[in-house]
Amino acid sequence: MNRKIIHIDMDAFYASIEQRDNPEFRGKPVAVGGERARGVVAVASYEARKYGVHSAMPSATAKMKCPEIVFVKPRFQVYKQVSSEIREIFLLYTDLVEPLSLDEAFLDVTENKKNISIATEIAREIKIKIKKETDLTASAGVSINKFLAKIASDYKKPDGLFVIKPHEAESFVEKLPVEKFFGIGRVTAEKMHKLGILTGKDLKAFPLEKLIRLFGKAGNFYYNISRAIDERPVDPNRIRKSVGTEQTYDQDLVSLQEILYELKSIESELIRRMEKSGARGRTLTLKVKFEDFEQITRSKSQHDIYTGGSIHKVALDLALAIDYKNKGVRLLGLALSNLDHSEEYEAQQLEIRF
Repeated sequence: MNRKIIHIDMDAFYASIEQRDNPEFRGKPVAVGGERARGVVAVASYEARKYGVHSAMPSATAKMKCPEIVFVKPRFQVYKQVSSEIREIFLLYTDLVEPLSLDEAFLDVTENKKNISIATEIAREIKIKIKKETDLTASAGVSINKFLAKIASDYKKPDGLFVIKPHEAESFVEKLPVEKFFGIGRVTAEKMHKLGILTGKDLKAFPLEKLIRLFGKAGNFYYNISRAIDERPVDPNRIRKSVGTEQTYDQDLVSLQEILYELKSIESELIRRMEKSGARGRTLTLKVKFEDFEQITRSKSQHDIYTGGSIHKVALDLALAIDYKNKGVRLLGLALSNLDHSEEYEAQQLEIRF
């Protein structure tokens, strides 16, 4: 029996809350984040996105792209409260709710509390309830597994509802560009493009053994999703243990200056993911892979690491402490672990020291 999975993704969540609570911001380009030169955009409203403003973009760049943009200091206590209200709506339908962050979650409604047989009707009801109770819009994706539901929710944003039916699943994936696949990031997509893998159909043509040889253990995942197969259950007890990001370079980084420069963009992406997850952490880990594939990690813990400034300082300390042995660096990564999801905190303004 096919499962019935819904993925709900709130539309520009933080920015939409600010526009809701401040009528003077409605219809205007809004960025949640720090306005100063070292600030970073956490979330941009759809009005700002029309100018090319996006998450993790330096505030100075956002201002150049959209001079009339309005910067708003984050209010994470408010965002968490609204997220809790939305979660209560989900629980009216099913206890199988797996939050991915403050603004998105998977729901398994195969068997649901209201005995509604059509998952699309549940998704539509949830969207209506969210709008009525929070005055915010959500996009929903409905399908037979988490992979497809996640893709579907992004298909008609904002305020969208898209369904990938069981008989459509495999042909839908075959036509999908690989960069649109949930679980395939920019770097992996670029690698696939170089291998001639542009769509799901191209990916499906690669045998499992070759995918594992090219992409390691992720090759098995790619093999399955190219066939619209995803057996992962919706796990209501899932607790995220870390937040991280990494970048593989086509040309090795050969100087400390290059390494520190590239580390800045990784910090920005880590901040974006950290704030999206709604957690802070106490341990930062730097991962370095050299040209000869030797890999090392260095970690440092302190009471709180959750602002751009503190992440930058710890990352810089870790990077300067490594002996690079005159070898080129082909991969850099940062991960924040020892996360605290339960303790309420006042998040400070995000800053990156350039």
